[in-house]
Amino acid sequence: MPAPTLFDPVALGSLRLANRIVMAPMTRSRADEGDRPTDLHVDYYAQRADAGLIVSEGIQPSIVGKGYARTPGLYDDSQVAAWRKVTDAVHAHGGVIVAQLMHVGRIAAAANRPAGVDVVAPSAIAAKATLWTPGGMSGTISPRALETHEIAGVVDDYALASARAIAAGFDGVELHCTSGYLPAQFMATGANRRTDRYGGSAANRVRFVVETIEALAGRIGAGRVGFRICPGNPFNDLHDEDPAETHAVLLDAIGGLGLAYCHLIEMATPQGVDHRALAAGHWRGPLILNESIDQAKAEALVGAGIADAVSFGRPFIGNPDLVARFRDGHPLADFDPTTLYAEGPTGYTDYPAYRA
Repeated sequence: MPAPTLFDPVALGSLRLANRIVMAPMTRSRADEGDRPTDLHVDYYAQRADAGLIVSEGIQPSIVGKGYARTPGLYDDSQVAAWRKVTDAVHAHGGVIVAQLMHVGRIAAAANRPAGVDVVAPSAIAAKATLWTPGGMSGTISPRALETHEIAGVVDDYALASARAIAAGFDGVELHCTSGYLPAQFMATGANRRTDRYGGSAANRVRFVVETIEALAGRIGAGRVGFRICPGNPFNDLHDEDPAETHAVLLDAIGGLGLAYCHLIEMATPQGVDHRALAAGHWRGPLILNESIDQAKAEALVGAGIADAVSFGRPFIGNPDLVARFRDGHPLADFDPTTLYAEGPTGYTDYPAYRA
């Protein structure tokens, strides 16, 4: 059989992709005051529905999980109805879309959240990070450590959000387990100083993530659940003494669940983690690779069977027709970084398709 190409279909669990070009999740800060997507989101995602799979921007599973400005949620019925317009538009164009569930934990700025909502984390350790707010850059709020009896409720929030995602028309969900957010905080020794069953050993520190993934799989089916990791990623003041070991324990623990995919960010890290070797040694399911991969490298990764699909983030911003540009050999357009998190259509839905 010939080697697969980026343009061949592939099955990732229960997800059926028309090609192996995935749109990576990207926060764009354009939700309304009720944390709902708008008609701009409908256009934005529909324009990019030629991707084999779209992974949505990070969506908070509860109001407690919100830390950034104008990010959308999946914790009330109005948000479900608003997301349904987005998913219907993607499906009308033949696309597949999953909701990335993103609880920020301690990565939260006061100006981006309602007053009186606790910031929670595995331990009461503030992150040395700054976040954009409508009033300018801001430091994070010192978190409150979750009590052991509260953790099951956070897991339930994720599970309920996954059920709402399916009700909103999403084809599945992706659990965000990196970039310094709550799942990564539980796994990292620098953010988790707990002495209960969720702290200490690697097996204990990955317990929250394992329980959350099991809950998602139990609610909507394992074949609709993916997860995103980047062992050793220091973003948002995250540090783990041995991220390769921690993630090996995680992958071994969830490897038999029949999940849709592992979305692996492959980047240089302070500890020099060999991400590809880690996945090869501990993950047997479908693999999506990500991070600064161009078309030629993506073709090589898929053709060699190293990756089942490759995700692209920044190229999809200025190139809503990225799949067609790859297929037809057209040049890629740049994007304006100053409009990444602006309000309105500028730098969001106004990038044109290629014209010869």
